[in-house]
Amino acid sequence: MPESNGGPARKPRAVMVSRLFRPEPAAASLALGAIADGLVDAGFDVTVLTSRAPREFKVRDEAGLTVRRAPVLRDKAGYVRGYAQYMSFDIPLFFRLLLVARPDLVICEPPPTTGAVVRAVCALRRLPYAYRAADLWSEAVRETGAPPIVAKVLTRLENWVLNGASTLMTVHEGMEERLSARGISTRTRRLGFGIDTDVFRPDGRRVETGGPLFVYAGTASEVHGAEIFVEAFKTVLEHEPGAQLVFIGQGESFATIREQAETLPDGAVKVLGRKSPEQTAIWLRSAVATLASVKPGPYGFAFPTKAFASAACGTPVIYAGASRAGEKVVREGLGTAVAYDVDALAAAMIDAVGAARADAAAAAASALKGGSATATRRAADLRTWALEHVSARSLGRVAATIATEILSTSRPRR
Repeated sequence: MPESNGGPARKPRAVMVSRLFRPEPAAASLALGAIADGLVDAGFDVTVLTSRAPREFKVRDEAGLTVRRAPVLRDKAGYVRGYAQYMSFDIPLFFRLLLVARPDLVICEPPPTTGAVVRAVCALRRLPYAYRAADLWSEAVRETGAPPIVAKVLTRLENWVLNGASTLMTVHEGMEERLSARGISTRTRRLGFGIDTDVFRPDGRRVETGGPLFVYAGTASEVHGAEIFVEAFKTVLEHEPGAQLVFIGQGESFATIREQAETLPDGAVKVLGRKSPEQTAIWLRSAVATLASVKPGPYGFAFPTKAFASAACGTPVIYAGASRAGEKVVREGLGTAVAYDVDALAAAMIDAVGAARADAAAAAASALKGGSATATRRAADLRTWALEHVSARSLGRVAATIATEILSTSRPRR
């Protein structure tokens, strides 16, 4: 911890670096907000170097935080994604981080280009940095059809960033196993996931629809393969003509999903784009089930955080894809998991509608008798699990513990 030189001990200083930060709706920005809050609560002086938020999202005052936002290029969907977009953040970041008041610790996260800038500046200033290893981009790029040379260069860059950190803050066991398999020697500490359970909750405003509602909320890129939900929904509509499928978020797959939606009855599939966390929560708690996926393949070790936001809202998830995440969904009672298969997925969605109707009938009967409804108990169980395992407050406390450990034991790597 920082020395006081005989006077009052000054607060330890942390600088957080990310192209995304709240109020921009993304799993990364929400998790980083939780980390920042945890550090402030633990007595840190925190500065966030990030990008200027899109105009549609209101930027509120951040109590206890200094948030410095800079202009950045965005894609057509308003997202900071793509080589030019990353460089528009990373190149100015070199000078922003070089000139910021000297911190005791820097915390950053993917993409690895941002991590490379952080490692370079931290080496120059002899600062330790922690890297939030929520994604391995060199693994994900293999799903995009990028040339092998791109994957090779990105792997080397990412490994350089990972090996230069004082600590890697990991999100789950699968990530730690992948890091070990790649020969990464940096110390790891399990940070976990964090959902704002004050925003994502079962009670509150709901969306009224004419039939059962399914919601996919979050990024839909090549590694997710979310197009499969529209294909499965065609079968669902044969059994439930009034059903509706809603996509909220961004990603490369959204263009294809819009094209798929045009082949179905008008209004059956809606693509809403990005929404604020508060707006997203309304849709999640209104659904009979939410949807999440990770395609089997190089990125199959990942876990979709969509399932956690759903649990916080008391809504079960239907997961399709790589077995690792599916096993966790079933083991923790978060919902249903099936293979990445259209027929299996359609069957699970139809079953979810039947279960919701049975719950509604049981709730009506229970209300007449003054008892507790099964649906209410199920939502309460999911909510309790989220509060115990993936709350933002818990994530913040863990992050503060990791940061304190780094300051007491770590020296910056060159």
